[in-house]
Amino acid sequence: MATRGPRLEFAVGAFLVLALASLLVLAIASTNGRFGFSADSYELTARFTQVGQLRPNAPVKIGGVTIGRVARIDLDPAKFDSIVTLAIDSRFDAIPIDTSAGILTGGLLGESYVGLQPGGDMEVFKPGEELVFTTPAVDLIQMVGKYMFSGGGDNAAAGDAQPAPTAPEEGTTPCPPPPPPPPPPRPRPPPSTPPPPGCT
Repeated sequence: MATRGPRLEFAVGAFLVLALASLLVLAIASTNGRFGFSADSYELTARFTQVGQLRPNAPVKIGGVTIGRVARIDLDPAKFDSIVTLAIDSRFDAIPIDTSAGILTGGLLGESYVGLQPGGDMEVFKPGEELVFTTPAVDLIQMVGKYMFSGGGDNAAAGDAQPAPTAPEEGTTPCPPPPPPPPPPRPRPPPSTPPPPGCT
């Protein structure tokens, strides 16, 4: 019994260490997803005027398929634009140079990600180049709030409604309608001329 105690404690401790290590690996892989992109990837940059809720480690997708991650987000001190650095998996090294990038949202309250729309140019991006065609993020919550509290729908309904005719006040006799205008006078027939002599 004395020899089994240390062995049992060692086995339980080793099992707990392996379980904690597995949970740590799963947590890191689910939060930043850098496994598979950090070792063999190349960087592209994109400039946006508004990034919204985009955060580092957000996915980069083409057609709904993740091809990379957002490496970092910086601010241009001269133009005050957001510069987003994308870490693209090196397997996808034939992205056309006229590809456009936009910041999209998965659903109304989903996570923000960078969506790429490939172009048709034969020339492809090289590591470190910048995507020229970009679309900034749209704040859906702010747009809905402005529409709800601006009264736009009430103004539109008021503009379309026609003013109703006013009813006469109580105790007063409404004025009769004006008489119709008299008919125009009939044109008189031209006077008959007698036939010339010898034509009877």
